[in-house]
Amino acid sequence: CVLCGRTEDCPEKYGEKRTFVEYNLTVHYYCLLMSSGIWQRGEEDEGVDGFLITDIRKEVNRAAKLKCNICKKKGASIGCVAPKCKRSYHFPCGIKRECIFQFMEDFRSYCWEHKPVQNFMDKEPRGASQCTICLDLVEHLPAYTILKSPCCKNAWFHRECLQYQALSAGIFFFRCTVCNNKDKFQKEMLRMGIYIPERDASWELEENAYQDLLQCYQHCDIRRCLCKKGRDYNEPESKWEIKRCQCCGSRGTHLACSSLKSWEQNWECTECRSIFAKSGKYSSKKKRSLATSEKTDGTTRLMEEPSPKTPRQSSGSQCNFLLQSPKIMYQNNLSPCSHLELPASNRVTMSLSPLMLNRNWSLRQKHLRKQRKEVCNILKELKVQVSTKTTRLNINVDDIWSSALKGFRQRNFSPTNTIEINFTNCKNRAKTDTSAASKHHFFQLLMLHLQNSSLFEGSSAKNLSLDFQAVKENLYFEAGKMIAVSLVHGGPSPGFFSKTLFDCLVYGPDNVKPALEDVADVDVAQTIKMIKYANSLSSLQSTIHDCSEFLAAAGCLRPITALCDKNMLVNDILIHHVIKRIISPLESFRQGLKTLGVLEKMQMHPDAFSSVLCHKPERLSAETICDLFTIHSSSDVKEVKGADFWMGYLQDVESGESVVTFEDILLFVTGSSSIPSIGFDPEPTIKFLRIRYPIGNRLLNCLELPITNTYQQFKNKMELTIRNTLRVERE
Repeated sequence: CVLCGRTEDCPEKYGEKRTFVEYNLTVHYYCLLMSSGIWQRGEEDEGVDGFLITDIRKEVNRAAKLKCNICKKKGASIGCVAPKCKRSYHFPCGIKRECIFQFMEDFRSYCWEHKPVQNFMDKEPRGASQCTICLDLVEHLPAYTILKSPCCKNAWFHRECLQYQALSAGIFFFRCTVCNNKDKFQKEMLRMGIYIPERDASWELEENAYQDLLQCYQHCDIRRCLCKKGRDYNEPESKWEIKRCQCCGSRGTHLACSSLKSWEQNWECTECRSIFAKSGKYSSKKKRSLATSEKTDGTTRLMEEPSPKTPRQSSGSQCNFLLQSPKIMYQNNLSPCSHLELPASNRVTMSLSPLMLNRNWSLRQKHLRKQRKEVCNILKELKVQVSTKTTRLNINVDDIWSSALKGFRQRNFSPTNTIEINFTNCKNRAKTDTSAASKHHFFQLLMLHLQNSSLFEGSSAKNLSLDFQAVKENLYFEAGKMIAVSLVHGGPSPGFFSKTLFDCLVYGPDNVKPALEDVADVDVAQTIKMIKYANSLSSLQSTIHDCSEFLAAAGCLRPITALCDKNMLVNDILIHHVIKRIISPLESFRQGLKTLGVLEKMQMHPDAFSSVLCHKPERLSAETICDLFTIHSSSDVKEVKGADFWMGYLQDVESGESVVTFEDILLFVTGSSSIPSIGFDPEPTIKFLRIRYPIGNRLLNCLELPITNTYQQFKNKMELTIRNTLRVERE
């Protein structure tokens, strides 16, 4: 390496070692990043990842005059950034001497004397625990080789384990292995010198990594198959189409063999039906419908066992693997208020048919799009209340909750006033920014904070939690008020409500039946499971005896005389823990949502509002962006050609052939990376002008595009302008 002089090729320690024969140059990636006298002045495809060759040679010459304070050899290109510290060293020497290199912002380096350290409480117990990555013991000591999680009190890691984990997971999946916190965890690890690559996880980049998931079971398992062409014959859109079990996906039947009139009818295999029957979930109505479906024209369909000649897949292995995969989430039910329809909910029904998935997915997306349009029109009606009188909110981005709370509680704040945002700690922003972009950015940060705050609990589908301090300070009311104001004033929707929370708000808590998935407390959930799955009266009574204190506190302790009593007991515990326990926060939250008449509209149009409160915004696509923008062009041939270039560019973005994303385009034009529930005002437009580079007019939501002779010129100008503009804004 021209910077450190080492020949070792160890990507985990020194970054990728690259050799450029044409320049007679070899360099470690980390040595280049951390060198004090060089900056990335080129594009990413120029030189070495944007570091120009001439700049690298200048840095080598500069470092040749500096002696390393560790190995005493020349070529020390890295210096400690602490004031008055003049120590210089090579990157490998710094690693050996336990220096800290921060791979973020200005890429700072700290020597062994001035390096940042983690704070340890004096009262913190010393000892050892398992590193949750390698599962070996790690001592609770303030050492360079040991790092403590900032979000979990008892989570300790080996530095080396964390570095390997970060290199594998990348910036999108690297998080605390105990509590799954991402932002706080990554911030601390970057501060302590862990390199997190800005790329997708290694398992996502592996070609055909999820190919096995596309295989679906196509075999009729009914004992007397009526199809003359065999059990494996499958003809879509006919009575010989194979329907898979809606629960496990690893058993199948021809529609005709089980007397199913259409694809939409639910069907479960014998094994799944027996499991439901044992758990008491299989209703008598369901049994009657299945019994009738087994008889056609006087012929009885025997479904107890599949054909002995047929190899059978394991019903557990495939389903369990899918449940663990973060990529798979399939639904069969399209009812807007059904728990199966909510992607935020944990209750999902698996099916592996690509044909059915495509059909259900497109129908579901079409249904959601229709509902969101309805919400958009409703919110526009509510926005009529907003006057031109303004209220200014002074917002500190680093403390979004406190500054937002202060603003909403100030004496002159009114939800019907137009909101101005004044970012108090952003040097490059205008003092007061009245644009919709700045306002949307504020509400986006606020919704993200609420989702991860102590007011809510759960993983992705959130219910209200019980925070006595928040109740005392009336924070649940303020949270509901903020969500209502965000919806009407053009901010993003929350998108993290669970079905249970949404139903409590719309229909009232007395009309809602919670499920086990609504319980966020692991201990409580485990107690409920033990009661629910007790298989004998003695084991049930033993379980109840062990948790009698908890049941007494919940008001659910009662004599149990039969095994079937457990169902009513489980139901009572769920109602107490999920609903009755948080009845006070729920009422305050409802009162807050009444702001600007939002709750009333939710109760009038529950199906529509569930699409924005219980779902994340629709993923942007070429079709979405195309429908969003209105093109203003004349009959000029060049402008018509420009419109074709625009459509072609959207296709390139969708297929991944562009470094720009749809979110980047939207952010460049409107200042928002997603489409607000209320839509944009004014509506986004496109104009083709005789200009050199594209211009994003955020005041008018107008994208002004240059007229070019070739598509490649158009694409190059789009990518150069959008990337550079957004990069400058981020900096």
